Amino acid sequence: MDNYNIKDLNQAEGGRRRMDWASREMPVLASLEKRFREERPFEGVRMSCCMHVTTETANLMRTMQAGGADIVLTASNPLSTQDDVAAALVAQYEIPVFAIKGEDDKTYYKNLHAALDHKPHIVMDDGADLVSTVHKERRDIIENIIGGTEETTTGVVRLRAMAADKVLEFPMMAVNDAMTKHFFDNRYGTGQSTIDGIIRSTNVLLAGKNFVVAGYGWCGRGLAMRARGMGASVIVTEIDPMVALEAVMDGFRVMPMAEAAPIGDIFITVTGDLNVVDAHHFEVMKDGALIGNSGHFNVEINIPALEKMAKGKRLVRPFVESYDLPDGRTLNILGEGRLINLAAAEGHPASVMDMSFANQALSAEFFLKNRDNLEKKVYNVPEEIDREIARLKLESMNVKIDKLTDEQLRYLNSWQEGT
Repeated sequence: MDNYNIKDLNQAEGGRRRMDWASREMPVLASLEKRFREERPFEGVRMSCCMHVTTETANLMRTMQAGGADIVLTASNPLSTQDDVAAALVAQYEIPVFAIKGEDDKTYYKNLHAALDHKPHIVMDDGADLVSTVHKERRDIIENIIGGTEETTTGVVRLRAMAADKVLEFPMMAVNDAMTKHFFDNRYGTGQSTIDGIIRSTNVLLAGKNFVVAGYGWCGRGLAMRARGMGASVIVTEIDPMVALEAVMDGFRVMPMAEAAPIGDIFITVTGDLNVVDAHHFEVMKDGALIGNSGHFNVEINIPALEKMAKGKRLVRPFVESYDLPDGRTLNILGEGRLINLAAAEGHPASVMDMSFANQALSAEFFLKNRDNLEKKVYNVPEEIDREIARLKLESMNVKIDKLTDEQLRYLNSWQEGT
């Protein structure tokens, strides 16, 4: 096989070992792989996937391949690829991969187009770059596409905007919005992996630091929880009064970013919006402040504005660039403002991605089964899929739960009995 673009095929054995290690924590996906291998629901189906090329994603690709899918994989972020995993998928599973850690934007989009050259029937996306490129530049392949799945909050926001503008040309499933995805992956996965990325890239002690979390969505909740657990004093910035109130009731200090900027030691954005940390914030930040992002795109930090302000920058550690300001202060950007949990660490732990990727697999199967009855809109993951994944996860953990008796069911469905 020569249709791929990766860093080094010789890294394949190490990648396969890490895939196998991750699979030990992914029992739900393993159960789907077993069923798919027997039923082959994706026989003859071409899939183009734009996702973080990690050990967990590799196990999803292996699961879909077991079900008969003909897969091509490209990266959804220039810094998130694990090169040994890319090599393992190519060398040992003959899955074409177009992804190299640290690739420039030109290469990123060239690889994305290479994945679309596969003329997919189903797309899997993480951030909606693949889907938006189809609509803007590759309309020649739209007629082949049955539907697609979207992994992350940012991508779902983009897709809903496309649907609202009536330009979405095929149905998409908002995998991110499944309870077994965002409630666990975004909260526990992002929380732990972001802390992991900060510590790996900086080796700073979090205890006693003012840790500013921009955005208190599910990712922000998880990050704030984990930062507090490490001994940091957590500050939350928000725009939604209901969410801000929740953060206050959860015990965090809440204030505008303009007030947090002069007192914060570490700033992490998880909002999905642009310029959340902007020039006027840089102007008042402490010398040595650390600034990073765990939202999908690097636009959350206005790095171009910082570059204009700085008299120079230098790489002081892997994934840490120091910007020297004219007044003598230094501000540090982590992971080029990209996802720090994937740029400097390994992304979410496999046990939470087990549920997220089970949603991906079952949503793709749903599209095949219901292809003749779907509209060009963004669908929520069906509740029965969500509950089945939760059931399988509990089963794998040897956790049993109660069942309603017939009497209890009758009571819940009646209105006659009262005090």
